[in-house]
Amino acid sequence: MRRAEELRSAIASWRELEQRATGLAEMAEMAGGDPEGAASLGPDLERDLAALQADWARAEQQLLLSEPYDERGSIVSVHAGAGGTESQDWAEMLLRMYLRWAERNRFKTEILEATEGEEAGLKSVSVSIDGRWAYGKLRSERGVHRLVRISPFDSQKRRHTSFALVEVLPHVPEDASVEIDEKELRVDTYRASGAGGQHVNKTDSAVRLTHVPTGIVVAVQSERSQHQNRDRAMAVLRAKLVERQVEEREAEMARLRGEHVEAGWGNQIRSYVLQPYTMVKDLRTGVETSNPTAVLDGELDAFIEGYLRWRVGDTGDGGPAPAA
Repeated sequence: MRRAEELRSAIASWRELEQRATGLAEMAEMAGGDPEGAASLGPDLERDLAALQADWARAEQQLLLSEPYDERGSIVSVHAGAGGTESQDWAEMLLRMYLRWAERNRFKTEILEATEGEEAGLKSVSVSIDGRWAYGKLRSERGVHRLVRISPFDSQKRRHTSFALVEVLPHVPEDASVEIDEKELRVDTYRASGAGGQHVNKTDSAVRLTHVPTGIVVAVQSERSQHQNRDRAMAVLRAKLVERQVEEREAEMARLRGEHVEAGWGNQIRSYVLQPYTMVKDLRTGVETSNPTAVLDGELDAFIEGYLRWRVGDTGDGGPAPAA
């Protein structure tokens, strides 16, 4: 019944858009036969058309978010690649980018686990982003991100290339169709590191879960109690197992279609160039901008929309998606 009501609401929204478009077309036709009327109605028609186009784009994007769990919140993990301090600093920059994106969308965020670098930056970090459609939109960020810049850590001011891997998981409800046998789990507890006061340093509150059959490891240290951290770790593990099922299904579908599927390092999805010129380019969709500062400050919507259209083979202008 809930799904039926959602569909009725969606259909009503599209019919409203259709009626508005028909009304504007009729007004434009009337104005076209009357020069004085065209002059007086022109500004109103332009304003109403811009509003209609904006509403149409939002409705169209919702159609592209149709996968299971797209509507749910997300867990984003960033892992520094090879390169030591350079890549660790890049991982921290990416974390800030996603936090700023979440702030722009008024989503709630919480750092679940973070491992700091020896000198600067982060070796790895996981953040929960709680908001409607967060997972469906942030799926576009999965993969290797490449940064080119003059290193602030190099006394000779040489240009460096850094890599970081981004993983995106959905918030999965406890009743999701994933069974976790407690006998297949290895549970380790340890003292959390970082901010948190004396309590953090005196108790083994942090929890690390290892799912033996798959080798998946999850660590959480954000809460003060071991029990709360274990519950959060189980939620993340459940999300990773669901994502694994999704990836296996997509890989099998791609195999049946005869496509070549690659995953892992050495296959960056996006390049961020700060020196010797400025550019951010998504290598899958062809979407690019010459303003990396804005992108690193959380302006990701153009890349998200480009990815959603690329997945269904639509560039938004009626033509096919560009090759990666």
